[in-house]
Amino acid sequence: MAIIFHNARLVNPAQNLEQEGSIRVSDSGVIDVITFGGKTIAPDDNDRVIDMSGKVISSGLFDMHCHFREPGQEYKETLETGSRAAIAGGFTGVAVMPNTKPVIDSPLGAAFIRHTAKDLPVDIEIVAAMTEGSAGEKLSPYGKLCSYGIQAISDDGTAVQSSRMMRLVFEYAASFELLVVQHCEDTSLSSGGIMNEGRFSGLLGLKGIPDVAETITLARDLNLMDYLQQHKLNPPVGSPKYHVAHISTKGALDLVRRAKTKGMQVTCEITPHHFTLTEKELYEAEDKGNYIMKPPLCSEENRNALLEALADGTIDAIACDHAPHARHEKECPPDQASFGIIGLETSVGLTFSELVHTGIISLYRAIELLSSNPRKIMGLSPVLFEPGSPANFTFIDPDETWTFSDENIRSKSRNTPFINRTMKGRALGIYHNGVLHGLE
Repeated sequence: MAIIFHNARLVNPAQNLEQEGSIRVSDSGVIDVITFGGKTIAPDDNDRVIDMSGKVISSGLFDMHCHFREPGQEYKETLETGSRAAIAGGFTGVAVMPNTKPVIDSPLGAAFIRHTAKDLPVDIEIVAAMTEGSAGEKLSPYGKLCSYGIQAISDDGTAVQSSRMMRLVFEYAASFELLVVQHCEDTSLSSGGIMNEGRFSGLLGLKGIPDVAETITLARDLNLMDYLQQHKLNPPVGSPKYHVAHISTKGALDLVRRAKTKGMQVTCEITPHHFTLTEKELYEAEDKGNYIMKPPLCSEENRNALLEALADGTIDAIACDHAPHARHEKECPPDQASFGIIGLETSVGLTFSELVHTGIISLYRAIELLSSNPRKIMGLSPVLFEPGSPANFTFIDPDETWTFSDENIRSKSRNTPFINRTMKGRALGIYHNGVLHGLE
């Protein structure tokens, strides 16, 4: 049965599109007709017509930083349960990070993910490990991984600490045009740290993680990139492409700005919890485990810098760093809690509540950060709103006020500080791979 989505606000930054319109999708999941400016589409006898007045149809959202825990930690999340959470959050695709058990550092691991995910309702892209076992000592086989469609590498959860090894990562990755995704953290400074180093860590008596743990690693990487680009000591194979995961400090943002000014291929992402919360919320919380994450919740000064960078375009993407953990791994003393929270199901709500409705960014910019930019950074094909293209949509009510409750959660885990938080702006569902999810 074909479906006509009538009178929607169509937003697709990949085509510089933001206009009222209607779309007819055939029963095979392909866009048949698209009209603009209030022109209606005459339905056939068996067509289903859905009135989208006041609602948004955006290019399908894509989150480029998720942990679905399979293989090895299926008690926290699986590819299937993570996909359910993605749909609930309005995402038609995600990229999963390699810090599973075992680490995804070989063709065998990549093949397992591809096989397990082939029938899932959302697209699963794989970020493979930079180094074997993410141990920072020996490069993963990038060439073989590329044959399984790998387009990005990361030792997420840790950073390559050796400058020599990081140089090799850049040189080898550039030869395969792989995106290098770095979790910027100097572990000699952060080891044992629980939260941001400052007044609140002192008041709680918890070991802190200083801002410079992020900026030192980032500065080293950018200096290496610049050196390799300027000197071209090896045969020319292209410049490295570098992406800063979950950026959280003013110092790191300043480094990214300077790198972009120099024409370096550098991008960065921010998480909703970093633009929403600060270290003060952790200090005041009773359930501190759900406020423990890496990088840690930052100071108010750094949060303000992040908001400014979202507004001025320095930050390229929003990625939730969806990190499920079991209850016992969070309901414990803070210095024993696992790092990270789930985020797919609250990403749209927090983005609209904290950024769009406060006037920091526009709705168009929000979709750019959540959809077209992550796909572009990952080297994926853009979603197009044109006849003959497969329908890949996210449906959003920008003005719906709703409360995120435990009953809402589709993830296998419940580790989030946002239960019972009221937000304005909600994902209503997706249309992808010929199937409509939501809009009942």
